[in-house]
Amino acid sequence: MPRSQGYKAIVIGISTGGVQTLKKLLGALPKDFPLPLIIVQHISPDSGRGIVELLDGACSIHVKEADEQELPIGGTVYMAPADYHLMVEPDGKLGLSTEPPVNHARPSVDVLFETAAEAFGKGLVGVILTGAGSDGSRGLKRIKALGGVAVVQNPEDAIADSMPRSAIMAVTPDYIATLADLPRLFTNLSKRSNHGYSP
Repeated sequence: MPRSQGYKAIVIGISTGGVQTLKKLLGALPKDFPLPLIIVQHISPDSGRGIVELLDGACSIHVKEADEQELPIGGTVYMAPADYHLMVEPDGKLGLSTEPPVNHARPSVDVLFETAAEAFGKGLVGVILTGAGSDGSRGLKRIKALGGVAVVQNPEDAIADSMPRSAIMAVTPDYIATLADLPRLFTNLSKRSNHGYSP
């Protein structure tokens, strides 16, 4: 259910069907969206920056590849580089790692979610979108355990339903939403952020 404290970031895990899903979701957000969005999209190790460039060109909000020791700011989307885990350090800065794959994936959604949960606690919104497999379920459970909000795309609305279904089995989401409803939900949650809004 909605919390009264301010949110600091939104983390998103996505796999199969990710590009077209993110294009619709991020394309519906304004360039001055007040929260940073930090995303792990499962991609092949040799993918390069093509997805980031495509999304940045198609969206009002700025989309970029995450850099080591970068401090996330509102109005920006940070995506994990190919073949690197993306983490949030205890001081809130982003970190990159070439540690072994987790859930057969590097970048891994669980790695992002678990480290972000430790850094942001109750100020974190975790989102599982379309994808195959179960990556992200353990991390979403950690987000909930530390007081954050869990959002899952309705499996019937997802291009690939395995990740959403696995997440729903692992944790009771605060919200189960269709892709069409997510921009409005994100906007409502952002109004409870620490960026000049009051609950």
